[in-house]
Amino acid sequence: MVQTDSDSDLARGDVAPGFDLPGTDGDTHALTDFDTDAVLVVFTCNHCPYAKAKFDLLNRIAAEYDDCAVVGINPNDATEYPDDSFDKMVEYVESGEVAYDAYLRDETGAVAEAYGAVCTPDPFLLRNEGDGTFTLAYHGRLDDALNPDDEATEYYVEDAIDAVLAGEDVTLDPGPSRGCSIKWP
Repeated sequence: MVQTDSDSDLARGDVAPGFDLPGTDGDTHALTDFDTDAVLVVFTCNHCPYAKAKFDLLNRIAAEYDDCAVVGINPNDATEYPDDSFDKMVEYVESGEVAYDAYLRDETGAVAEAYGAVCTPDPFLLRNEGDGTFTLAYHGRLDDALNPDDEATEYYVEDAIDAVLAGEDVTLDPGPSRGCSIKWP
């Protein structure tokens, strides 16, 4: 496990890269398919302890926020990391361990690269501008639990989502996300 801090060049207000990726539900999903005021794109995986530690938080956000879709995207090399295979992703969804609005496979890592994602989890909160365009509203830590065994007391991502849904700018900057390095294909 190599711990990495995120350092994307995508800045707040930048147009978010689109995607068209296969999902565990058998459908292909594009960013523009999500008709919500906000979309939380999280580059994540099945095996990383940092990513696994955030499953419950992301599942809760997906369940509690009607106007914010939670989209997990797994870019890890499934050959070297078989726990991150598409079939294993499906198992995680079917068991209920992952209950996001969509769990997608980025087989080539091109989408993760376009976002500048470097770790799992690496969250990007997007604002739906209403014209098929999504802009970055927040990129940073999900919460204040920096290590997999830490208990969170502050949930930065929820504050960011609340701001986006209220039509406000996200002003908090708790620092970069931290997790395992993406295992590039």
